[in-house]
Amino acid sequence: METYAGFAEHTDHEVGRLVQALEEMGVMDNTLLIYIVGDNGASAEGGPEGAYNEMMALNGIISTAAINMPHINQWGDPSTFPHYAIGWAWAGDTPFQWTKQIASHFGGTRNGMVMHWPKRIKARGEIRSQFSHVTDIAPTALEAASLPFPKMVNGTQQRPFDGTSLVYTFDDAKAKATHTTQYFEMFGNRELYHVDEDFSEANNLAEKNPEKLKELQDLFMKEAVKNSVLPIDDRRSERFNPAIAGRPDIMGSRTSLTVYPGMVGMTENAFINVKNRSHTITADLELANAKTSGVIIAQAGRFGGWTLYMKDGKVHYEYNFFGVERTKIASTASLPAGKHVIKFQYEIDQPKPGTGGKCILFVDDKKVAEGHIPKTEPFAFSGDEGADVGMDAETAVSDDYKQGDNKFTGKINKVTIDLGPSKLSGADEKKVEEAGDIAATIED
Repeated sequence: METYAGFAEHTDHEVGRLVQALEEMGVMDNTLLIYIVGDNGASAEGGPEGAYNEMMALNGIISTAAINMPHINQWGDPSTFPHYAIGWAWAGDTPFQWTKQIASHFGGTRNGMVMHWPKRIKARGEIRSQFSHVTDIAPTALEAASLPFPKMVNGTQQRPFDGTSLVYTFDDAKAKATHTTQYFEMFGNRELYHVDEDFSEANNLAEKNPEKLKELQDLFMKEAVKNSVLPIDDRRSERFNPAIAGRPDIMGSRTSLTVYPGMVGMTENAFINVKNRSHTITADLELANAKTSGVIIAQAGRFGGWTLYMKDGKVHYEYNFFGVERTKIASTASLPAGKHVIKFQYEIDQPKPGTGGKCILFVDDKKVAEGHIPKTEPFAFSGDEGADVGMDAETAVSDDYKQGDNKFTGKINKVTIDLGPSKLSGADEKKVEEAGDIAATIED
């Protein structure tokens, strides 16, 4: 939480630089400055003891002090992907209940906001309590600038704003709220509170006031239709499975993918899924000399992923388990100049998420190294970093090469990833689909 506070202070400093520039330009008094402090409630993915690597939590693995403490002196620097503990999330959302992802409570959604426009807003240091939502910001800006609503933008007809302008609150702290209906939903969470009288949602009135509950349930469904979110479903795997949801899936049921140099940043859901599957990675290469180095293909980065690369002519494979454990295998001899086919083969130990497996490296059909990966990331490598051919474009999966300076010095003709048959049970398949997509949703 101390690190989080440091980042908050850094943000305030940078906002202060903007304010200072506006003051130096002499336009600060006639600038409408809207400062929303956050994008959701404090988040609880850190677990009871905090997390050195948030991706562990998104994979259902709770971090411990034993994992965290070796990184404590680097907490918050680029070598960590940290998250505060649940207790701090709860404190950060005070006086509201719950945390991010729980849309039915203000603890999951509410943030403070400051409006500053001295030339127009005469009030100083006052509070406005009318209900407002992020959808009110654009209408406020348009009204403040005396601009009409744009009916057409670049040939696209615009749908009406969902929010209402907040300009009416500038001069009257007790003005009647104009934003009277707001749709919230995430994972199907819904409750009933009278927020005009119960600001922190302490009293659930669902059982005490069934008539109002029914009235608002009906209104909720109308708003759900209006916001194009039906069907509302609190199931997870069924909700996120493209085949059931009826949305396109780039990979579908394919079991082979061939990629080429220049293909970088392929997001996890747009790249073939090697998690929990036996698979092979075959690279068709041409080397100019026996000192070839650089990344052939890699997925994700420092906080979890895998990489196939060369260093001083030798072939290496590394599996990075959340930055906590690493497995490396490598050839002992350098490859001479010329054409070569490198193949990495992985066979899972057990048909379940997160299992380990045997790994083997081949060069021109000759086995050159083998090892065993004790465990793997079950559901998601990263919410941000993708797969790259010919380099590891963002944070480095391996410490064996430099971040930002790891381009392959030979020629890559193509790389093909082939999946073996899935041996997971139907229930485990659903867990993988559910958790992987939820992880991506949470990161978004």
